[in-house]
Amino acid sequence: MTQADLSRGATVAAAIADAWSREGGPGGAIVLFDGQGPRGMAAGGFASLEHRIAFTPAMPSRWASISKQFCAATALLAGFDLASPLGALVPDLPESLAAVPLEHALGMTGALPDVMETLWLLGLPYTASLSESELLALCRRLPGTGGPPGVEMAYSNTGWRLVSAAFAAGRAESYGQALHRLLLEPLGLGDVAFPEDEATSVPGLATPYWHDGNNWRRGRYGMHFSPSGGLAGSAEALARWGTALLAGQGPAASMLTRLSAPRPFPDSAENFYRLGLSTLDLDGLALVGHGGSLPGVKTHILMAPSLGCGVALISNREDTDPLWLALRVMAAISGRALPQPASLPPGLYAEEGSEAWAEVEGETISFMGVGDRLFTDGAGGVRTLPAYLQATLHAMPDGAIEGRVGGVVRRLLPVPEATALDPALRGRWQNDAFGLSLEVRADGTALLPGIHPRDTCMLRPLPNGRAVADRRHGPWRARPLLWLQPDGSLRLVSHRSRVLVFRRG
Repeated sequence: MTQADLSRGATVAAAIADAWSREGGPGGAIVLFDGQGPRGMAAGGFASLEHRIAFTPAMPSRWASISKQFCAATALLAGFDLASPLGALVPDLPESLAAVPLEHALGMTGALPDVMETLWLLGLPYTASLSESELLALCRRLPGTGGPPGVEMAYSNTGWRLVSAAFAAGRAESYGQALHRLLLEPLGLGDVAFPEDEATSVPGLATPYWHDGNNWRRGRYGMHFSPSGGLAGSAEALARWGTALLAGQGPAASMLTRLSAPRPFPDSAENFYRLGLSTLDLDGLALVGHGGSLPGVKTHILMAPSLGCGVALISNREDTDPLWLALRVMAAISGRALPQPASLPPGLYAEEGSEAWAEVEGETISFMGVGDRLFTDGAGGVRTLPAYLQATLHAMPDGAIEGRVGGVVRRLLPVPEATALDPALRGRWQNDAFGLSLEVRADGTALLPGIHPRDTCMLRPLPNGRAVADRRHGPWRARPLLWLQPDGSLRLVSHRSRVLVFRRG
């Protein structure tokens, strides 16, 4: 049986932190832990470039989507029934959303449109300040789900946002109050904060940064954070949470097992995503964890339950790949080999008769706008290291790419370079539900919805009345698909939101 060597992991963590320090920019902190507590720490770079404050393991930062496992644990401790439909927990939801079971909503298989992604498709940038009540009102205006629940893993924060609404609707305390009473205070994690939004003060909070090619710029996320990504704390506090999960302390007793229990697809294939935790294989070693991302914030917690140890990583720079860095540390601890990079034939691909498309560039793939790195799968194909996208693919002799993406079997065909924009896409299109329009022009450009950003973008034509647009805001990039429907309508589709329909204006 493999033994953990935390000293080897500490050496790798120190090398990562030293690289941040040598660069003289933003950085982060890494803490190794086991079932007894933190066992090694490293930090480098600055938490604040303006004030030249060094990043330390005790420096609070936003945890982003690592917050989800705390939400799932709180909901379980509060007695929520995972089989309950969302409509039984939150009033006035659209019928199709109301029918989605909570377990699918939190397991990323609920086909729930992601609220932020939907707003971005409608032209409202993620930097816009929107309150919890405003975003809940938007949830109640969503046209429906993007497909049947339980079939496909597509990352969405909406279900986690609705947990907070469920506490408000049917409980004597708010989600934040329940979180502290049931989980944080009993585990000695009272220093973990749940700020409402970016404007809520958190003492000593690290400043997030992204690089525009010339200078470091502050990262900003204006919307109410919700239980999906709202917690803030230090790397050391995150490691203490990992210790509680591994040791089964207090309210965390059996919680790691409950959060990481298998949740298969209808054909019994295994979904890597569970309840606020996901699974990953490192050279035969089973790992569980979760990452987080906000503009200028990258985080990850990764645990090897069989070895009784893990690593917590927090960084305040957009270019950090937190999962890969955490894997480097875990590979050193366990003596396991890191996965090897791989590639597929480059180019643009699309599935016949569906919204699925992909673009391969070098050792990366973008599937419906979600990008990920490719690695060998040990069976002649390639795989992703799933954080947001689980894919196992093979290049076929006829030029197609086949495999499973998000649990769904896909066959993606190469798009001929000479593919022209379908003339039927041209014109002005109106979405009546939100009173917004888009325009497709004869020169192969589009004017997407919204006031800002309202830039003309180039379209990449796909066969059969489809085209991929490209929109950027700050460090983030959106690549929605325009898809002409048999009834003459036009759908605006991304991986996380597939419900917006436009008709000729």
